[in-house]
Amino acid sequence: RDAHRVAFNLAFEENDLNTVWSESRYGKLLEVGGGKERMTAHFNEVGWPEGYTTEESQQELVKKLHLRKTELFGKLISEGKIPLRPGVQSLADSASKKGLPIAVCSTSNEKAVAQIVTMMGPELANSIEIFAGDIVPKKKPSPDIYNLATEKLNLDPAATVVIEDSYIGLQAAKDAGMNCVVTKSTYTVDEDF
Repeated sequence: RDAHRVAFNLAFEENDLNTVWSESRYGKLLEVGGGKERMTAHFNEVGWPEGYTTEESQQELVKKLHLRKTELFGKLISEGKIPLRPGVQSLADSASKKGLPIAVCSTSNEKAVAQIVTMMGPELANSIEIFAGDIVPKKKPSPDIYNLATEKLNLDPAATVVIEDSYIGLQAAKDAGMNCVVTKSTYTVDEDF
C-alpha cells in the first residue's frame, strides 16, 4: 500500500537528506502527477537541501533520487513486499479472457509499472500495454496519457473504462472522454469524487 512512499523515504535516507514523507504529506503530494514532479513540488515548498541552489543541480538531485527510488521500489516488489491491490488480478484475468485490451496508464516510471504488471504472471503481463512515466509531455490531470493509449490501441474513448484511484486520474480520464470507475485508496479515501 505504501511502497512508493517507503521507497522515496529510503532514497532520501540513503542520500543523507533530512526528508521523510509521512502518510499525510505523501497523500497531499499525490495531487501532483509523477514522482520527479512530486519531489520538485516538495522541495520547492519546504526548501531545497543545502548545496542545491541552481535549477540544474536541483534537476540532477531529483533525477538521482528518482532513479534510486525506482530501484528500491523494484527491490520491494522482488522481495514480495508489495501485493497487487485486491481485485486487480481477477479483473485483469476476466478482461483478458473476454479478449478486451488492457493497458496501464500511469504517472509512475515505466520500469516500476512493468514490475507491478509482471506480478500478474507472464502470459497476462505480455498482453498488457504500458503507457507510463515521461511518455507524454504533461502528466495527469492532463488527459495526454489516455489520449495516447486510445490512439495507439485504436480505441473509442467513449467505449473505454478507466479504473483510477485519485482525483487527478479521474480528471484525466474524464477530460479524455472516457468512462471512469474510482477505487479509493488509503490516500484518497476522503477525496470528493
